[in-house]
Amino acid sequence: MDNSRKPGVIAFVCAMPMELRPLVRKLSLHKSQIGDLRVRAGTLGGHQLVAIVTGMGTQLAKTETGRFLDAVGVQRVVVVGITGAVDNTTPIGTLVLPEVVVDSVSGVEYRPAPFGGGSPHGKMWTTDLLLTDTDEVAGLRARGVVSFDMETAAVAEVCEGRGIPWSVFRAISDRATDGSIDEEIFHLSHRDGTPNGPAVARYLLRHPARIPRMVRLGRGATRAAETAAAAAAAAVRACSQP
Repeated sequence: MDNSRKPGVIAFVCAMPMELRPLVRKLSLHKSQIGDLRVRAGTLGGHQLVAIVTGMGTQLAKTETGRFLDAVGVQRVVVVGITGAVDNTTPIGTLVLPEVVVDSVSGVEYRPAPFGGGSPHGKMWTTDLLLTDTDEVAGLRARGVVSFDMETAAVAEVCEGRGIPWSVFRAISDRATDGSIDEEIFHLSHRDGTPNGPAVARYLLRHPARIPRMVRLGRGATRAAETAAAAAAAAVRACSQP
């Protein structure tokens, strides 16, 4: 199937396969190909739906989103996935609908377009760095930042450069300063978002006492991905109703 130039396409952008999987289930997407892009595609209420995985980080998000939008004529881009809380109290799985997404390097602020229900709140901070320093995180929290991610501002930059509205549905998978994430854990994934199996095995051999922590992190990420996908799917269904 080739959706490359059909109007009315809603495009979903995920950084990791684990973020895409629940979206595939909830929207009944199937494997497809657009040029050299491997995508998931489907239809709902007259809308063509297409989803991709970009890989992790701002550079991959920018490059792959650009390639995607070169190949597919879309009416809206929806970023779906997980995000880290800036405090130690926000429940895992909490949906985050930011009012503003900030590029941590340039300081540029992007505003998502409304899509579906929910009340936008706070700022999402896009950075390639792991931020766990309590003072630094507290400073960002004082500026209204509610969560961290690694791709959304980069996707927003590409979309706004092309005049395409974009929205974001992310959910809390972990917390920045509760000790659940450190640099070693941060680098246990490949840049395409898949786990680095050998690295994970070595980590667990060195730190067997941390296995429960890793299990909790995995469960938190799964729960957050499910929440974000459910919210995005609900927004698509809402806009598809007559």
